[in-house]
Amino acid sequence: MKFVFQVIKEQLTYFHLIFRLATYEIKSTYQMHYLGIIWQFLNPAIQIIAYWFVFGIGIRGGEPVGDTPFFVWLLIGIIPWFFISSSITQGANSVFAKVNLVSKMKFPVSVLPTITIVKNSYNFAMLTVILIVVLLVYSVNPGIYILQLPYYLFALYVFLFSTTLLCSTISVLVRDFQTAINSIMRMLFFLTPILWDSSKLSERLLAILKLNPFYYLIDGFRNTVLRGVWFYEDIGLTLYFWGVTLLFLFIGSYIHLKFRKKFVDYL
Repeated sequence: MKFVFQVIKEQLTYFHLIFRLATYEIKSTYQMHYLGIIWQFLNPAIQIIAYWFVFGIGIRGGEPVGDTPFFVWLLIGIIPWFFISSSITQGANSVFAKVNLVSKMKFPVSVLPTITIVKNSYNFAMLTVILIVVLLVYSVNPGIYILQLPYYLFALYVFLFSTTLLCSTISVLVRDFQTAINSIMRMLFFLTPILWDSSKLSERLLAILKLNPFYYLIDGFRNTVLRGVWFYEDIGLTLYFWGVTLLFLFIGSYIHLKFRKKFVDYL
């Protein structure tokens, strides 16, 4: 466990530096664009409109999911996914892309995946504000269940940190892993019930689907906002999710600290 504590301590020690570098990366990414940071909103907005038109209007014919308009149902699932997908794919490459630079500076390499997560959090926060406006327009009121939203946000960030720490380390050691991660994330986008409703699946297929940790997070946000279901009502799935997350954190911390002094040798 000392590996985990050391990595977490590094994040807390360099907390302010992480936010400064994340802000700098956002500004540098869009400084040569005419619309600048507005692209952080335009890119996901275009994708959402396309998915809504194809799956909501084209395939479903405008039918709601239960009593919920498909557009609202889609937003609640796809906004967290945009954050998850970009954080994992970019975070997995964060160490490899900057390890030469960081090796000459006095801060630990373990903060690089965290910088990516914080950078993408700005976009996630902006889209969440838009989601809140949409919920108000459609008169969607989660009621008391909104109290568990901080829990799912906490679970989301812990899972992303654990996964990006693990993936970023493996990506340095095995470069093919970055390409594999990109392909896996594209596949999981369609295997996770973001664009389609999983309620009509058989119990066996649903059980297999729940092995995907992303299912717990996406379904958790929908349970909170739309269905009125507490996270502890499926305690087995909750324990499974945290078991996978903590396993990723332990393995990621261990191999990261074991190999990071040799990262430059793998470039």
